Amino acid sequence: MTETVILPDSGALKEVDLEPKFDPWAGIERLRREKNAIILSHYYQNGEIQDLADFVGDSLDLSRRAAATDADMIVFSGVRFMAEVAKTLSPDKIVVLPDADAGCTLEEVCQPEDFARFRADHPDHIAITYINCSAEVKALSDIIVTSSNAEHIINQLPKDQPILFAPDRHLGSYLARKTGREMILWDGTCIVHDQFSVRELVKLKATHPDALVTAHPECSVGLLDHADHVGSTRSILDFVINAPAQKFIVATERHIFHQMEKAAPDKTFIAAPGADGGCSCANCPYMEMNTLEKIYLAMENEAPRIEIPEELRLRALKPLGKMLDMSPPAGAVTQAAE
Repeated sequence: MTETVILPDSGALKEVDLEPKFDPWAGIERLRREKNAIILSHYYQNGEIQDLADFVGDSLDLSRRAAATDADMIVFSGVRFMAEVAKTLSPDKIVVLPDADAGCTLEEVCQPEDFARFRADHPDHIAITYINCSAEVKALSDIIVTSSNAEHIINQLPKDQPILFAPDRHLGSYLARKTGREMILWDGTCIVHDQFSVRELVKLKATHPDALVTAHPECSVGLLDHADHVGSTRSILDFVINAPAQKFIVATERHIFHQMEKAAPDKTFIAAPGADGGCSCANCPYMEMNTLEKIYLAMENEAPRIEIPEELRLRALKPLGKMLDMSPPAGAVTQAAE
């Protein structure tokens, strides 16, 4: 857990204090009005949280939409780095995270002190860092990227500019291949996307020859070679809605199925398999830590709360600002998305 998470104090309301018949929906609605709160849900949250939220989407889009509102409180139902981005963009708003332990393997595998040494070992390289990292690592980076804008941004860099890419090596490998650039990659992976099996996917495709495969670029390059579409969660959602096919094999976190089934109820969605042929790997254990009860408690207690020292926030904001300046115009089509 980073130093930016302020935990509830000893007198805060806890789950054991809630009555057995407590209705979290009603409690959340009351606090949403009383505290002028806005609730954000990442696509990887469970369906009831998505349905409760004011906005559902990818992490950066959610933070930008929240910053544009007059809300006093942002409730980010996602993971810690996402709430940190929201606080970085909305320093005057209260930002709470339902579960302080909702982290990310990409954030955890790239600690600030290690990343600082990585940079020091390659002083002539520019550090392009995926948004799935801590505020401290962002502050040590030159440009932050999402998978939706990374290719566009990298293509703007001088051809002779050496590049470091962290922390996801699968996304880095995919981008290196797409841009033709050599990159030194940090050896990190996503706990969900790294577990999809190429062998089992090929077998599943043989069973469903009429299905199109869509995958997130955090998957291995070997798996991406079998995909009909590679893109972000949002890009994947748009693809399955708009493609004429009726059946899709989806290689990303399975809770996106909730939005797919709402938008295209006549289509069939199959989770890409893990090494054992099953699809349990498609569940992010960190995303599943958030519950309606924890959302209510976070709003009531105004904690776990994200607080970023101003000096750190401004340093993290700088590479985020570079990303926004170099990103494609709104509505532009990109090859991969966050």
